[in-house]
Amino acid sequence: MTQDLKELIKIKAAEIGIDKIGFTHAEPFYSLEDKLKKQQAKGHHSGFEHKVIEERVYPEKIFDEPRSIISIALAYPSKMHNKPPRVKGERRGEFARASWGTDYHYILRDRMNKLIHYIKEIAPQNVSFKPMVDTGELVDVAVAQRAGLGFIGRNGLLITKEFGSYVYLGEIITNIEFEADEEVAFGCGDCTRCIDACPTDALLGDGRMNANRCLSFQTQTKGYMPKEYRRKMGHVIYGCDICQIVCPYNKGMDSHFHEEMEPEPFNTNPKLKPLLTISNREFKETFGELAGSWRGKKPLQRNAIIALANYRDYSAVPDLLNVIDNDVRPMIRGTAAWAIGVITNKRPNGEIIAFLEEALLKETDEETIEEFQSAINDLKERMNKLNMKEN
Repeated sequence: MTQDLKELIKIKAAEIGIDKIGFTHAEPFYSLEDKLKKQQAKGHHSGFEHKVIEERVYPEKIFDEPRSIISIALAYPSKMHNKPPRVKGERRGEFARASWGTDYHYILRDRMNKLIHYIKEIAPQNVSFKPMVDTGELVDVAVAQRAGLGFIGRNGLLITKEFGSYVYLGEIITNIEFEADEEVAFGCGDCTRCIDACPTDALLGDGRMNANRCLSFQTQTKGYMPKEYRRKMGHVIYGCDICQIVCPYNKGMDSHFHEEMEPEPFNTNPKLKPLLTISNREFKETFGELAGSWRGKKPLQRNAIIALANYRDYSAVPDLLNVIDNDVRPMIRGTAAWAIGVITNKRPNGEIIAFLEEALLKETDEETIEEFQSAINDLKERMNKLNMKEN
């Protein structure tokens, strides 16, 4: 009976837009427990994960009488076909691919709810389900690997044969007992391209990572971004794709199966200067549907300032001075002071230094004072060196 049900579910999954589906048992993920505890002890967790490790390992702690877990994958695009036109002097940021289109949490929940509704119609009575996407208790990639959707690569992402690692994952715990699908063997071999390409050495080489060093995590924090990551962030103001771009399994992968996932070019490659003063209403209207908006506008504004510094965009200096003059948030003002120091370092300006010194007198936050003082000191030192050369 359950085998027939399984086949019907697979057919329905394809009909409603699920690109890959797998089934596995609901036994605990014993091999994860020690790894998760060690990562936590080392401070390698980002803090975004579910806090209770036991609930990430033992399905029975979050669901009454679990028998199986259904894992699904939806493939997303890796290439933007209609990029904004290049305009001289116009600097744009980038959202990583996983944040293109409508927030994937909504898309996956929609597909899983449709699948659950169908199963309830054709399955025996007293069936129950618990769907989750990314923010749930279970580790998505561990479920997907055990359900045969793919294998966990050295970058910690699930790699599928059909779509590479450009997939969103979700799972449904159920009290229906299905025959488990066969797992996929590890397929990275001796390849270490993702590890070698990671600009912050976040990848540990065995599928684990120090999440605090991952640029994707760093772009989502709300405080100051540590200086060691700012230059490495480049112009990507949300997320990071580097370990996916270099993966051989992703070569030529570009899936455009779901209209909701298609990127809106002017939102996923936004102009940076307007971001500095965007209102809450404008932010919600422009970026509200993106997964990259979930932390609000503050991290993205900070990242936009960093991106302008990485562009060395001198035309942005008046905008950054305006931020220091008018923004009420110390972290944003401090990041702007740092950016001005970076941008004007080759051509230090006495008036800008005086402006920063006057603004510094109003600051009370310790980290912000340090950012201002560091920028001022660097500019003064640079100016002194240039004066000595001229004399």
